[in-house]
Amino acid sequence: MVQHDPARASATEPVSGAEVTAFVGERVRELRRDLDLTLERFAERAGISIGMLSKIENGQTSPSLATLAGLAGAAGVPLTSLFRGLDEERDALLVRAGQGIPIDHEGANEGRIYEDLGALRGPRREIEPVLVTILDDSEVFPLFQHPGVELLYVLEGRFEYGYGSKRYELAVGDTLQFQGEVPHGPTRLIEVPVRFLTMKVQTPG
Repeated sequence: MVQHDPARASATEPVSGAEVTAFVGERVRELRRDLDLTLERFAERAGISIGMLSKIENGQTSPSLATLAGLAGAAGVPLTSLFRGLDEERDALLVRAGQGIPIDHEGANEGRIYEDLGALRGPRREIEPVLVTILDDSEVFPLFQHPGVELLYVLEGRFEYGYGSKRYELAVGDTLQFQGEVPHGPTRLIEVPVRFLTMKVQTPG
């Protein structure tokens, strides 16, 4: 289990109206997706138009209190939850060695372990750090695609990593950066165990 051992520093700058609007929009989208509802269905439950909901989720309009109440009701949460985390103290997140959260990742099994190293509080996750450990090559490796960019740093072992049509042989201390939309992933193990840290970063927009 991840342990939070935050070194807190108070946020002294006031939160702007634009930041509140963007924050609420991200929170509404997150709640709607958690419920696996379409824009149309969620807007219907909230008593607003699809166009209005789209503008709210994209931070293009500041909803009234009545609209906020409708959104909260549609999501089945208290009104205050739409603002939770907006003006909290800035946290540092400490994850002790061996205490990452195992991820039910595509391709994960006893010989291939993915550990989430935690996320700071906020309306959306900007950085996704994952520790990957591969103990054997008994199965075919899946290739991945995702938005944003990724940085990979090798901690142990040697292996070949595919990126599109290219192949890179990586060893301890090597770093590889690439665009997440291009298919990528380990393609051949040379020395096991293999362990590397990946950092997925969501680009603006």
